[in-house]
Amino acid sequence: MTNQELSLLRSRLSQVMEIDSHTPPNGRYLIHSLYFDDYKDTSVETTNSGLSKRFKWRIRYYGDDLSYIVLEKKEKLESRCHKKSCRISVEEYEKIVSGDITDIVYDTDKELIKELAVDMLTRDYRPKVIVDYERIAYVEEITNVRITFDMKISASYELEKFLTGDYQNYYVLPSGTNLLEVKFDDILPSYIRNIVESYNYKQTSFSKYYYGRKIIDCYMR
Repeated sequence: MTNQELSLLRSRLSQVMEIDSHTPPNGRYLIHSLYFDDYKDTSVETTNSGLSKRFKWRIRYYGDDLSYIVLEKKEKLESRCHKKSCRISVEEYEKIVSGDITDIVYDTDKELIKELAVDMLTRDYRPKVIVDYERIAYVEEITNVRITFDMKISASYELEKFLTGDYQNYYVLPSGTNLLEVKFDDILPSYIRNIVESYNYKQTSFSKYYYGRKIIDCYMR
């Protein structure tokens, strides 16, 4: 969607939905994600092939706040997504990305770290790409609907600089192109559906990780 379409849709949604309570004063927040993959690039291949059952590992933080770093495993089955997550410290982050995970398996009581450690030890999961973007999010808590607008989606291969934010980015989408995502449980209320569908957007699958890898591969050739 274009910037103009985004502005119009935001104006209409703001009348029936609330802005996400975690949103900073400027109305949007910056998301940094470090994605992992194995020695076969399985996450890339399963996304490209459209495999109905797949998962991705990532570490994420928001803005420049390193007090809240999250390890996530995002699993997808058919059209449904499930996410497991736990907070990690900078020290735990550094051990994970360095591959120094043998000790951490025994030292931590966080099951998700242990699960990632097993994948790193048995399938050689390692950091592969950084993906950044700005997000505006609206929520309707009664029916648990979440609508997000992701802008300025970019990727970087300077993995060692992830926590500093001081790395070269390459945009994944053309300038002025934004991503709209609608998340809901079982039913999308008609008053929200009518607003979104009135713009005749084409529904498609979009993986920020997959396209981040593609753009970086182009620049690294």
